[in-house]
Amino acid sequence: MRNFLRRAGYGASADRGTRSADITADVPADLHQRAADTGCPERAAGHGEAARPSAPHPADVPLAGPALRRAAAEFIRLHHGEAHRGDPAPRIAQVCTEIAATGTYRHTHDELVFGARLAWRNAARCIGRLYWRSLRVVDRRELTAAGDVAAASADHLREAVSDGRRIRPLITVFAPDAPGRPGPRIWNEQLIRYAGYPRPGGGVVGDPRNVGLTAFARGLGWPGGRGSPFDVLPLVIQGADEVPHWFRLPSDAVLEVPIQHPDHAWWADLDLRWHAVPALACMCLEIGGVCYPAAPFNGWYMGTEIGARNLADSDRYDLLPRVAERLGLDTASDRSLWKDRALVELNRAVLHSFDLAGVTMSDHHTESRRFLTHLGREESKGRAVGADWSWIVPPLSGSTTPVFHRTYDTVERHPAYVHHPEALARTRGECGDAEALDASV
Repeated sequence: MRNFLRRAGYGASADRGTRSADITADVPADLHQRAADTGCPERAAGHGEAARPSAPHPADVPLAGPALRRAAAEFIRLHHGEAHRGDPAPRIAQVCTEIAATGTYRHTHDELVFGARLAWRNAARCIGRLYWRSLRVVDRRELTAAGDVAAASADHLREAVSDGRRIRPLITVFAPDAPGRPGPRIWNEQLIRYAGYPRPGGGVVGDPRNVGLTAFARGLGWPGGRGSPFDVLPLVIQGADEVPHWFRLPSDAVLEVPIQHPDHAWWADLDLRWHAVPALACMCLEIGGVCYPAAPFNGWYMGTEIGARNLADSDRYDLLPRVAERLGLDTASDRSLWKDRALVELNRAVLHSFDLAGVTMSDHHTESRRFLTHLGREESKGRAVGADWSWIVPPLSGSTTPVFHRTYDTVERHPAYVHHPEALARTRGECGDAEALDASV
């Protein structure tokens, strides 16, 4: 089965003597909660790859003073109530004393695990929350330097893949923001992203979504990849020195699946592939008023995220015209439904390829039913479930899924995974000029 898997860099030439940053680290396997290999903590089907949120979110600045004390007390009461830990008053008093002395407070390991899992449970745009309790939490709050964060991020990608194929929900939490001591930041939207190279005459080779970060990384000294549509971007990480550095992801941390079609042999000529671990890296994990700006987390892909968004969107890989042409469809008029027919075949190919490779992937019909199971479980416990209909309904055949025929409460709850405007700007490489640094570990 491994013959169907490709690791980034396999069969590629050496780095030609450029100043790269291959990441290695001696980080032990997660000794914390063992969890079932289930779930998708990051988002609704396809929408992790959709347009960035337009609604404003809190500034990239931590809470302080009374606001922090209120947020901390609210979280501690929630933790003690749901975990049956007894009277929260002593812990609240301890936290308030710590905030008065230092301007912030430190979560216990149990609080960190509970907060990260609740942030998934509260994610209104995620359809895959049925297994929120299965999220494995790796506590790396001692890490602040860019090189250490890069090494641990590569370990995250390795740890997220079990037995070479099965994907498990995982979050790695790095140092939080504190007064006068900002935590590290990962500029990449996801730990694995493909570069986008503008063509001189127009258009883009690779992923147009990542043109800005690609240019920024090259300004830092990254020499670029082979110039293919699927060159893996380096990690761009801002550590304690507050200067971004670039780090090449090692090939054994990037699991990729070639996209084949179950019926059409010519599909191989398209030379498509996609990475297996969707590790979102630009969102802040906010727990009880404390912001963890670097906390990459992943579940597994839903097929539509790749087949109906990444590879199909006109501002991404825009493959529907090419697929339709090879299928011999009439593209002269939208009334032929050529886009719909090409989209279905593209999604069939994605699901078939991940199944063939033995790599975990869900489909939108199954995940929709699971979401309704999640709703039922939460309602039976007296907990309302916040959900954004426009993100929960899959981007393919939405009306054929049970989540389509409902309305939802869209209220946002905390703990939460939050998109800060500054972080979104960083994913586009829009945070100003940076000194070109050779990042090596």
